[in-house]
Parts: sequence; structure tokens; C-alpha cells
Amino acid sequence: MIYVCVVAHNNAPTVGLVLWKVRKVLSEHKWEYHFLVADDGSTDETPDRLDLYQRALPMTVLRNEARSGYAASMEGLLRDAVNRSDRPKRDAAATLPADFGVSPAVLPDLVKRFASGADLVVGEALGGARPMGERIVQRWAPWLLRPGLNVPGLRDVTSGVCLVRLSTLKHCFRQQSSPLLETEGWCANAELVARAAVRARQIAAVPLSEVDSSSRAEPIQAWTTALALYRAGRRLRIPAPDTPVQRA
Repeated sequence: MIYVCVVAHNNAPTVGLVLWKVRKVLSEHKWEYHFLVADDGSTDETPDRLDLYQRALPMTVLRNEARSGYAASMEGLLRDAVNRSDRPKRDAAATLPADFGVSPAVLPDLVKRFASGADLVVGEALGGARPMGERIVQRWAPWLLRPGLNVPGLRDVTSGVCLVRLSTLKHCFRQQSSPLLETEGWCANAELVARAAVRARQIAAVPLSEVDSSSRAEPIQAWTTALALYRAGRRLRIPAPDTPVQRA
């Protein structure tokens, strides 16, 4: 089972398209899946769109009346996936943005690497139709996040696209008495990858060729994001994994 985890906040124009595209991609490969979607205090038509798609898709919607933030919402979905599964060594959680910034067409590559034994598969977005400032920050993010967060061999830890074996996530939750994700936004994406990497026996990276930030509900502020990454690197204390990163 693949639990597809999506956090939505005022993503009415895109979230339905993302879910439908994921359904099409996974159905073509005959993979069993279930959507876990967090509606994080949306004030637009996102709740109505999710209600509509919930009637047609295997989907559970977790609603936050007031906005909790991306990190808390994503962690809630990941914990829900772990709690639902009775086969954590065979099941996985996949994270995707709700804004169509990354095409769901990447999912087969992630699932194939998972099926080959990877406990953590990370999507690396190093190109695509994005503003120059965003591309620069993403490229320098691994350096900005040091020394507190370092995953040697990964070129991008902030894309928000990854697939984690649920048994690996389960170990992460057991070892963390406080919330698993202490930061927000891009930092939270990197934090999830880093914490899972510590527990993963095999890590793989796949390129994300179709990246487009034009539909993003909240554009990335390059300087603010870079500063947040820099501060996170001095606040977090996540050991670097010993496991090497594998590439196709």
C-alpha cells in the first residue's frame, strides 16, 4: 500500500488535479494506494474540492479548522499512515505538494526504487521552470543546513517529494519524544528526509524533471527561505547517516 500524503492550504485550483493525476499514474501500474490529505485551515474552495474527490477516490481528509502549519499537518498524515498499516515493512508513505509544482508522473520512479529495497527515496528538483532565486536557494540548501542537518550524497533535500518505508518512519517516531518535524516549509521537507535517512538501510535519489512553481499558492521568498534554512542548520542536531545514496 502506498499512502499518498498531501498538505493543502488554499490550493483549490490545483489539489483536485494533483489527486486525479496520482490516481491515473498509480492505477496504470496497478499499485494499491490511499490518499491522506490534510486541509490545513483553507479559506478558499479547497474543502469543497476535497469533498468532491473524496466521493470518487480512496481518500481520507484530515481537517484543521485553524491553520496548524505545513510541518504539523504533514506529521499528522505520516503518523496516520503508520497507524493504519498492518504491514509497515511493505507499505510506504509518499509526500507530494498540492500545487502541481512537481508532476505526479515521478511516482513510478519512486515506487520502483522502493520495490527494489530502498527505505527512503528522495526526489531531487534541480531544474525546471522556476524563478532564479528559488533555484539558487534550493541548490545551496544542503550547505545552508549544515552543520545540524547533513545527508551526504543528496543534492536536494527540500523538494517535498519523497517516499519512506513505514517501518522506517515507525522507528523515527519511536526515537523522537518531541514532534518529529520542528521546522516549517522547505526546512521541514529537509528535516523529514534527514530524520528518515538516519534510520534507512538504503537511500535512493531520483531526478524530478517536471518542476514548475507558477501554480504555487504562496510563492517562495528566496531570501527569507535561505535565512530559515541557515537558522535551521544551527538549531537542529540530526546525525548524518552512514548509508550511501544510490542513483540509477
